[in-house]
Amino acid sequence: MNIKGVFVATQEAIRHMGEGGRIIMIGSVSSDSTAFAGSSVYALTKGAIASFTRGLARDLAPRGITVNNIQPGPIETDMNPAEGDFADGLKKIIALGRYGQSDEVAGLVSYLASPEAAFVTGANLKIDGGFTA
Repeated sequence: MNIKGVFVATQEAIRHMGEGGRIIMIGSVSSDSTAFAGSSVYALTKGAIASFTRGLARDLAPRGITVNNIQPGPIETDMNPAEGDFADGLKKIIALGRYGQSDEVAGLVSYLASPEAAFVTGANLKIDGGFTA
């Protein structure tokens, strides 16, 4: 579903978009590197989103539509709490030493949706506190 849902939703959205439209994918830093055994299929799906972003940016540029992909690292959510044994170990390898917050990701989404980001397209932008640095 990581790939099919993004593909189907994007194709439907494109049908309704005009000049200046914005497509913003949410992928993962796992598209570039995996820190854990057993994450190969997840990484494959996120890598597909990163590739789809680059190709679609070229396809839609003549229509003035930008396409970008945000690649979060460890972000605090209900499914990924910032406290506990797993999180404590992970924070040791995040350069900033903490999990990111959803409002920090939302800020990047807001920027990419804004007129100021009109020249940003085909980008895979990490927001990971230095997790992959």
